[in-house]
Amino acid sequence: MTAGIILALLYVGRDVLIPVTFAVMLSLLVAPLVRGLRRIGAGRISSVLIAVLMLSVSFTAAAMALGTQILHIAESLPQYETTIQRKLKTLDEATVGRLRLLTLEASRLIEVHETADTVPGRTGDHERPVPTRPASVVMLQSQDVSPQPLQLIGKLLTSVWAPLQATGIVLLVLIFVLLEYESLRDRFIRLIGATDIRSTTLALNDAGDRLSRFFVSQFAVNLCFGAAIWAILSVLRVPQAMLLGALAGVLRFVPYMGVWIAALFSAALAFAVDPGWSLVAGTLGVFVLLDIIVAQLLEPQLYGHATGLSPLAVVVAAIFWGTLWGPVGLILSTPLTLCLVVAGRHVKALGILELLSSDAQPLTLPQRFYQRALSGDPHEIIANARAFLKRDSLVAYCDRVLIPALHFVRLDTDMGATSEDQRRKIGRVILDVVAALSSNGLKFPRRRRRGSVLEDVSAGRWLRQQREQLSGKWQGPLGVPPGSVVICLGLGSSDDDLAAELLARLLRMQKIDARNFSPEDLHGGLPPGADPEGVSIVYLVSAFPSPERDRAESIGRQVHELFPRAYLVKVFPPGVIAPPELGESAGNADHMASSLVQAIQIGMSWQEERDKT
Repeated sequence: MTAGIILALLYVGRDVLIPVTFAVMLSLLVAPLVRGLRRIGAGRISSVLIAVLMLSVSFTAAAMALGTQILHIAESLPQYETTIQRKLKTLDEATVGRLRLLTLEASRLIEVHETADTVPGRTGDHERPVPTRPASVVMLQSQDVSPQPLQLIGKLLTSVWAPLQATGIVLLVLIFVLLEYESLRDRFIRLIGATDIRSTTLALNDAGDRLSRFFVSQFAVNLCFGAAIWAILSVLRVPQAMLLGALAGVLRFVPYMGVWIAALFSAALAFAVDPGWSLVAGTLGVFVLLDIIVAQLLEPQLYGHATGLSPLAVVVAAIFWGTLWGPVGLILSTPLTLCLVVAGRHVKALGILELLSSDAQPLTLPQRFYQRALSGDPHEIIANARAFLKRDSLVAYCDRVLIPALHFVRLDTDMGATSEDQRRKIGRVILDVVAALSSNGLKFPRRRRRGSVLEDVSAGRWLRQQREQLSGKWQGPLGVPPGSVVICLGLGSSDDDLAAELLARLLRMQKIDARNFSPEDLHGGLPPGADPEGVSIVYLVSAFPSPERDRAESIGRQVHELFPRAYLVKVFPPGVIAPPELGESAGNADHMASSLVQAIQIGMSWQEERDKT
């Protein structure tokens, strides 16, 4: 009901709301000029009046120049009549004419077929001609219908009164908005945010800065775009190039479609002027080339990411406001939607507006990973990983995306929200992603038979078994130099096994002999031929806070007994729910790492010290 009432008020009160809204938006464009005049010593009232006067004179001069150009086009149209008719005839023959010829030929064949199948009737059955009555002609006495001067003046005033009235209202509101800018801001804060002045002030400053920067940048870009169109069309000798450039600059305020309306109008004028087709093609090419340059190079640098709006939101907003308020709504659609997005960012009740309209990612990277894993297709996950790895490392991807996604899986599993089939599907996806990311290149995995893996073992254990097939059960030789092996021990869960396998693979990428074992592998002691002095670091890996971490102390004591000279490092990431506990300590470990990045740094530091000695 509230939304319906608001929409009704926006539509019914558009005659009042449009000029007021337009004036408020213009105030954001003029505000930097007013501040500049105030800095050079002008008073508050004089600076506002000077700025509004400069704006009015600029628009009036531009309107007069464009009006003169339009009159020139109207006077020149009879000169182009022959060219237009000849080109239209050529187009008709090439398109509609061919279709008409095909239709006539098909009709002729049908008539011949129907005539052959028709039995002729008797001659006496022919219809007799119906006599026609002579048409009556009524002569009307001609009257003098030439309009009187007063009637012409009245019609002229009637046609220009509405635009003049709207312009006067906009200028009047603009002056008072600029004069009472601080007072209006204070009243707005008192109206909606007196209980939380800080948040309301931040919202107003954010909206004002974004909108002002957006308007100034957009005005400058569109002005340069129109000037470039004017200059290039003048070189191409297109008539009234100044009008076409101004039209392109103004219509470019309309999202997406405005510049192409100007392009079609310019192409139509070139179509009427040039007997050939090269001028039409050149005119369209100029618009396409300049729009690509401005949209892809200039706008992203100036304000492409400053608005924070998604492209779909801009299109939908243009349709919505254009339907409510007409052409003015098209021009104001982007700043109005931006105001709603800023309001949604700072007002909790309007958060849905920011979610639907902003360009921010609605899901975090771990949430997107988990959602794609539930769908059972790793290809999009690998594509997203490729984009991530262009700006960051693989170990950072594991810390920020993969392990938090494993935590989401564990949370839903503990609540009973995922079935066995879903868990198996997620395991296959994680297996494919880890295998692809830890290989030499990012390759899309081959599709394997459903149920061929992860029936009896976890993803981490399966990946470990693949390495054991190449390097043996102990993943390398047992007779190694002292301090040359690093062991990664998961604390017991399948996620811990996978995190330990990830850490082992990441350490191997750094040329460290890392091996992944489970605590059960060490229950029987060291294998024959193994030297305890060969192990320098033992990592106790837990993917996220879980009951398995309670085993860390007992496993740590067992590790100290087997490898008395090895450093014990606990790798305990905090998970996705809460930050790590402040009171958490290393316990019987020598070091504590809250991420795989820190664990890698510990291993690299140890390797550097070993190389020095």
